[in-house]
Amino acid sequence: MQPADSSTRATRVLDWLLCRLPAHHRAKARDYLVLTRMDRPIGALLLLWPTWWALWLAAGDFPPWQPLLIFTLGVFAMRAAGCAINDYADRQLDPLVERTAGRPIASGRVTPREALVVFATLLAFSFVLVLFTNALTIRLAFAGAALAAIYPFTKRWTYVPQVVLGAAFGWSIPMAFAAVTHTVPPLGWLLFIGNILWTVIYDTEYAMVDRDDDRKVGAKSTAILFGDADLPILGMLMGTFLLAMLFVGRRAALGWPYWLALLAAAGLFGWQLWLIRARARDACLAAFRHNNWLGLALWIGIVLALAVR
Repeated sequence: MQPADSSTRATRVLDWLLCRLPAHHRAKARDYLVLTRMDRPIGALLLLWPTWWALWLAAGDFPPWQPLLIFTLGVFAMRAAGCAINDYADRQLDPLVERTAGRPIASGRVTPREALVVFATLLAFSFVLVLFTNALTIRLAFAGAALAAIYPFTKRWTYVPQVVLGAAFGWSIPMAFAAVTHTVPPLGWLLFIGNILWTVIYDTEYAMVDRDDDRKVGAKSTAILFGDADLPILGMLMGTFLLAMLFVGRRAALGWPYWLALLAAAGLFGWQLWLIRARARDACLAAFRHNNWLGLALWIGIVLALAVR
């Protein structure tokens, strides 16, 4: 099973669901689903794995069903909301970039106002989910919503929007700890920092796909900031992430399954660096998608380590 296959399978599922709608609603519904990247689940999975890492570590075992359901639904809702506000923010840039020119707003199939309505609706749904947790989690949710709304605009102000994305993607980690334990221990913040590092790694690989186009339109990214030093810097970030996750394992007193998973993660990072050695666009995109397996491997390691402890 290749990571790239997930988009094809998701598209087939969406087409099957949409065929049940009346013809005059089908096209618009599909545009909304594409706007929120429901046809490309890789982004949601990269958000899901750290959330599940946090839930299992916070519970010290299989987490309670209510926060598991709330955060799993919240992951998909917030990722969809983030995609909508991202395309709204990039509505002037996307038509100028080959890979994004066909997106719903860029091609005129969805209006910017419609995108804002979709964003607000998904944000409201996510907030309703959080209301079933506790006061600390609700307070943290406001910061998470702000990060999600701010991130798409940072690529105009700074060359490190990937750091802001990492904070936005990883904010579910302190929220998960708060929901399960009513506090955010040092382990939660350590995992949060590790996730920021991981996000910078995979989103830099993703930004390498569009680096030439981004330079032309004035967008900023870590791929542009790192320049010709991108590969060694990615290698250092990968090593730092693995070190952070080693500290997570030690602090959580995880056993041998986790250490095997961390070793597997190191091997997967090595494969990614080999893939992108020539900086070819397709290879960089494949390396980005490859991180799904890394997140899954670490989650399996955490689950098994907690089960045998």
